[in-house]
Amino acid sequence: MRKRNSGERGLALLAALALGLYLVFLVLPLLLSLRSSFTNENPLKAQNDFIGLANYTEMAGDDQLRASLTFTLILAFGVTIAANALGVGFALLLNRTSLSYRVMRTVAFLPQVLSGVIVAFVWQTILTQNGLLNTALVNLRILDEPYPWLGSPHAALFSIGLVVTWVMSGFTTVVYLAALQSIPLELHDMASLDGVRGTQRFRKITWPMLAPGTTISVTISLITVLKLYDIITVLTGGGPANSTQSTALYIVKLAFTSDRVGYASAVAMLLLGISALVALTVTGALRRREVSL
Repeated sequence: MRKRNSGERGLALLAALALGLYLVFLVLPLLLSLRSSFTNENPLKAQNDFIGLANYTEMAGDDQLRASLTFTLILAFGVTIAANALGVGFALLLNRTSLSYRVMRTVAFLPQVLSGVIVAFVWQTILTQNGLLNTALVNLRILDEPYPWLGSPHAALFSIGLVVTWVMSGFTTVVYLAALQSIPLELHDMASLDGVRGTQRFRKITWPMLAPGTTISVTISLITVLKLYDIITVLTGGGPANSTQSTALYIVKLAFTSDRVGYASAVAMLLLGISALVALTVTGALRRREVSL
């Protein structure tokens, strides 16, 4: 009985510690940022005043904010679709038990393990005007001259999407691999007896059974890209002409370049609200799909 009581007290202490850390490092900063969003807080000013909803009304006419939100949403949905499609494909290819396939699974997950800054620096050497990609394409006579992969708005959007998709595909592959390995073998055996094979088996058995993994993978992919900052900062810095400036990058520039901490906090609250709305909507739709399947 004593051992049980001491074990319960230990679990209670761990729970209290976890709750305390959650409050200090998540809830408290969120509340402080919310309070700051109603002020004209500026670190260069001695006095910061309460200005009500002025920061939020200013956002309605902020063209840079509108452009950053458009870019962020396009990137988030594009990368989520591409990364999840690649994740399903890689998972199907790597769903084997031999040692070589286990090694390839580790290699497939490596992009997710690496720091975003390191990944961006590596890809920058590949995608710059005189980088490895242009050098190879020119030498192979596929291109007559180097292409500005990071120097034009549309090409830069595509390049960032490519890099972020490559990073996220490691995560999605692992999620779908776990989902594949949770499918009972009896289902496949019964399908074989019924003559269901190939794409028909994937459509009728595999894909429906991947529904829980799809919900997790899609939701986390969306949230991750919506708050993306590091890869974009290293690759393009938001350029050219702010065409690849994510909302997270715009918030950092407002706070630390323009010293408009109050307005940056208001934009951060907006991004939080959009992320929560997108995540809840997508999760709800995918959960209903799980039930219908």
